[in-house]
Amino acid sequence: MALATRPGVLRRVGGLRHTSPGRLQLFIATLLALGVLAGVFAGFTGSSAGSGTSDLGNRAQPLLVEAETVYTALADADTTAAQAFLAGGLEPSALTRRYDDDLRRAATALTSAARRTSQTGEAADAVRALSSGIAEYSALVATARANNRQGLPVGASFLSEASRLNRDTLQPQARQLFEEAQREVDDGYGRAGSVGWVALLMLSLLALLITLVAAQVYLSRRTQRTFNVPLLAATGVALVFTIAAMSILFTQQARLDSTANRGTGPMASIAAARILALQARGDEALTLAGRAGSGPYEQDFDTVSERLLMPRGPMDNAYEDLDPQLGATMNRALSGFQSYVEAHGEVRALDEGGNYEGAVKLAIGAETTKTFESVRTELDRAMENRKTFFTEEIDDAGDGLGLLTVGGPVLAVIICVLAFLGLRARLEEYR
Repeated sequence: MALATRPGVLRRVGGLRHTSPGRLQLFIATLLALGVLAGVFAGFTGSSAGSGTSDLGNRAQPLLVEAETVYTALADADTTAAQAFLAGGLEPSALTRRYDDDLRRAATALTSAARRTSQTGEAADAVRALSSGIAEYSALVATARANNRQGLPVGASFLSEASRLNRDTLQPQARQLFEEAQREVDDGYGRAGSVGWVALLMLSLLALLITLVAAQVYLSRRTQRTFNVPLLAATGVALVFTIAAMSILFTQQARLDSTANRGTGPMASIAAARILALQARGDEALTLAGRAGSGPYEQDFDTVSERLLMPRGPMDNAYEDLDPQLGATMNRALSGFQSYVEAHGEVRALDEGGNYEGAVKLAIGAETTKTFESVRTELDRAMENRKTFFTEEIDDAGDGLGLLTVGGPVLAVIICVLAFLGLRARLEEYR
């Protein structure tokens, strides 16, 4: 029965195009359908893009920052523990506080990151491994400290074991969490872009404008009336709708692109520079603590410093092209690290010349410490610069999306009403 009825309905609908009233009815149906679709697509586009942008700013990017905080805090804890150990006996209170603060920052950031990750997956596995590993690392450092206070050589072995745990297990897990967070951010840009919904909205608006123009051309030719005021108004509203939607969505996409290229990308490079610099400082202290001469830690120092000083490396990147202030900050960091490497050369010369005490004194002394701390300060400042940039760009990217979500359907309803009134008046003339 249904199959028999459907061809009849299709024939009647197809027959409408052969009469003037029928063609007007088809125009009404088409315009109403396109108007409804444009309104629905506008609502879904604004909602999807807004939700994606909000998630990017409120979850994905904070997760990236927290993962980087865990990574950096663990690297700094390793460096600080080694420096405190070199001081011998009762560690300097400033270094002890710094070490405790590092572990506290890592634990706090890890707890926050755990709330932003799913219960399963590589990120969740990394969080669990870090949670248990940090406690084990802290216990090893405490044992190393206790032996060092008593002047027992075995303390250096415990410190070396703690550092291996930090570098070979904890930091790789932190890096895994950081990389997973980066993937979350990359996926977040895709969700915020809502390419599929944007394409459907633009196509529906284009089809709506074309149909409105076609309807007016048809009426002008059939009725010899140049203007149909309701249809002309509907076309104007549709044009405003289209321009506004394009402006909002193109601006959002431009902000997202800017955030990705000038915010998230540089943040990853600056984070790498900060971690490598801390690793180099730790290598220096661990070499002296273990009295290893040109052992594995010193070899690692050479590898790390070479990466940091290489052209277009993580510390010498195209930062000036992004922001002159950021470029100046990173140039100061690079210059400071070069000075630190020179100071390290003097430390190695003293150690290899048999003046171990002098090497230790220079390594943890005020001048070398000041040189390295200037590097750390500039890198911290650069990271804050990009975090601020990201936050501002994401906030701007979300502007107008709420208006599109609500205003789009409202404008679509207005278009439908005006189109119906304009065509209905002409249709009544045939009765």
